[in-house]
Amino acid sequence: MFNESSEIYDLVYSFKDYEKESQEIKNTIHERMPTCKTILDVACGTGEHHKFLKDQYQIDGLDLNHIFLERAREKNTVGTYFHADMIQFELDKTYDVILCLFSSIGYARVQDKVINTLNCFYRHLNPNGLVVVEPWLTPEAFEEGRMDLLTYEQDDYKICRMNNSSAEGMLSKIKFHFLLGKKNEGIKHFEELHELGLFTVREMKEAFDQANFQVEFEHKGFMGRGVYYGKKISG
Repeated sequence: MFNESSEIYDLVYSFKDYEKESQEIKNTIHERMPTCKTILDVACGTGEHHKFLKDQYQIDGLDLNHIFLERAREKNTVGTYFHADMIQFELDKTYDVILCLFSSIGYARVQDKVINTLNCFYRHLNPNGLVVVEPWLTPEAFEEGRMDLLTYEQDDYKICRMNNSSAEGMLSKIKFHFLLGKKNEGIKHFEELHELGLFTVREMKEAFDQANFQVEFEHKGFMGRGVYYGKKISG
């Protein structure tokens, strides 16, 4: 799954302030789930947040990407990392808090699969547990035709990622073009197509309701896309 870009993921997103975001996550958990001891990070990526959360919590991760999981294990050697799909997974553990950050829920693509994902979260939460879900863009916020550019540069290694956005119904399509330049190796180009579902706040809240969560939406969130807090209603 997107193996070529997985190798350079941490470099592409090196501009993100993971330490600041992790402190905001800690503040949120302290406010909403002060007794939290265990966290499952679903679609955990390379586990960059885990470097800053592992000092306070036992944190495990789940992802579909083997390369991401290898990187995460290096950063959090005491964590357990599961290779699984967030839409349908069964673990032999439950947690106080489940995180699903950086718009990963959008990869569920359709509302039925969002509900399946939230049902999985529900089954893997302890009584009165909390889920923290950072959504993808709403249909109103999605800007069709938008182009973006990210670069990373060292003396002997350079990356350029450019993308443009389109929509097909309620499915956003992000076409990424990568240029990788390495000293003495030349320049390599590859492309990726990422598809994420566009869900309204109402649709997301309905999905949480279907999965038996008491849900609250905060508009700002950690990176400006908002965040959903789901409280497990029963044991």
